[in-house]
Amino acid sequence: MTVEGYTTLDEELKRLKTLERPAVIAAISEARSHGDLSENAEYHAAKERQGWIEGQIAEIEDKMARAQVIDVSKLSGSQIKFGALVSLIDEDTKEEARYQIVGEHEADVKQGRVSITSPLARAMIGKEGGDVVEVNTPGGVKAYEITKVEWR
Repeated sequence: MTVEGYTTLDEELKRLKTLERPAVIAAISEARSHGDLSENAEYHAAKERQGWIEGQIAEIEDKMARAQVIDVSKLSGSQIKFGALVSLIDEDTKEEARYQIVGEHEADVKQGRVSITSPLARAMIGKEGGDVVEVNTPGGVKAYEITKVEWR
């Protein structure tokens, strides 16, 4: 994952531990004070929320422990690899697009980030500006011309 992706995960983990976890503990405590727990919807909702929060914390801690963080700002070259910012043109529609190749959990197509495991990224890896890549999509094969490879 990128340094930016790791930082985002770290911030989310801190938020869950310092804000969400204490808030749900307080909600459970408050709900307990209302009496009979078997018919207390607030208590059950708070316990369910607590389970979700603890699951998120465990998942993020696992991702961070296994992460291989790559500082994209130190990469360069003309070949496309992880972290590259790639400009391309759809050969059919002539639409231009720019995508950065990032880790799976960082992917967000609307923000211009595609996962390293996506068909588009896999097709582009190892290619250079001027190359044409073909990608199998649900609507058929699409061809893209790579116009620029950047590093930031």
